[in-house]
Amino acid sequence: MKKTLIAFAVCLLAFGGSAMAQKNVKLGHINSSELMQIMPGRDSAQAVLQAEVSDIEATLKSMQSELETRYNDYMQNQQGWTDLIRQTKQREIQDMGARIQEFQENAQKQLQEREAELLKPIIERAKDAIKQVARDGGYAYIFDTSTGAALYDEGGDDIMPQVKKKLGL
Repeated sequence: MKKTLIAFAVCLLAFGGSAMAQKNVKLGHINSSELMQIMPGRDSAQAVLQAEVSDIEATLKSMQSELETRYNDYMQNQQGWTDLIRQTKQREIQDMGARIQEFQENAQKQLQEREAELLKPIIERAKDAIKQVARDGGYAYIFDTSTGAALYDEGGDDIMPQVKKKLGL
C-alpha cells in the first residue's frame, strides 16, 4: 500500500504539469484475469499442461509406491538381517526419499516454466490488443484492476469490450 501511494505521488509529480496542460488525460482500466480466462488458445494450453501434470503425478505415485513397498519390507524383515544389510536397506530408503523430493522440486520448476512457455503467446496477444486499443482510444494510462494496480479508475473507461472486439471475441 505504501509503495502504491509513493508511486502515485511520483506519477503526480512527474506528470502533473503535463496533465494540467493537456486537461483531458484519458484513463482506462481492464481486468486482465478476466481477459485471460476468455483468450483463445488458453483452454488448449491448459489441457497440454494438465496432461503433463498427470504424467508427473503418475510417475510420482509410482515412486512413492515403490518407496512404501521397500519401507514395509524393511520393517517386516529388519530383525532377520545383519547390520550391514539393515544399513544398506536404510540407505536405499533414504536415497529413494531424497530422489522423490528432488523429482518433486524439479517437476514443480519444469511445470512453472512450461506454463510460462505455453501462455507467453497468449499473453503477448492480449498485451498487443490492449496497447492497440489504448492507442486508438487516446488513453494515457491503462490500469489492471485484477492486480490492484489501479490507483484511481473512477471516470476511467473499461476497455474490455474494445479489447474483446480487437481479438475477435
